[in-house]
Amino acid sequence: MHGDVSLARRMAAITLDWLASYLIAIVFFSGSGTFLERTAHAGVPALIIFFIEYFLLIALQGASAGHRIFRMKIVNFYNGGRPTILQALIRSLLMVIVITAVTYDENGRGIHERLSKTKIILNN
Repeated sequence: MHGDVSLARRMAAITLDWLASYLIAIVFFSGSGTFLERTAHAGVPALIIFFIEYFLLIALQGASAGHRIFRMKIVNFYNGGRPTILQALIRSLLMVIVITAVTYDENGRGIHERLSKTKIILNN
């Protein structure tokens, strides 16, 4: 387990968020051509869409789309409340750097969680 939430659940949620962002980028921002040609041009738009989606949903609701589907939420590490705008921004920027999203310490917290002073918990 990683903190209160399993690594599998975390990875499923982030994968869902990335796939949704990539699909939106392919459909709306990758030009014309075959599906394979369009996917080749969707990388940067998908990254931007992911950042915007993740930041806004964490800042406003405390959970991304993937978090909601897998019944998780992001909270302030110190008081358990909703993350601040700055915490959501730091967490979102670090999530774009994929290595921080899959690197955990001995307590099960990701680098993105430690630096943003947030944690992920189950939302029953």
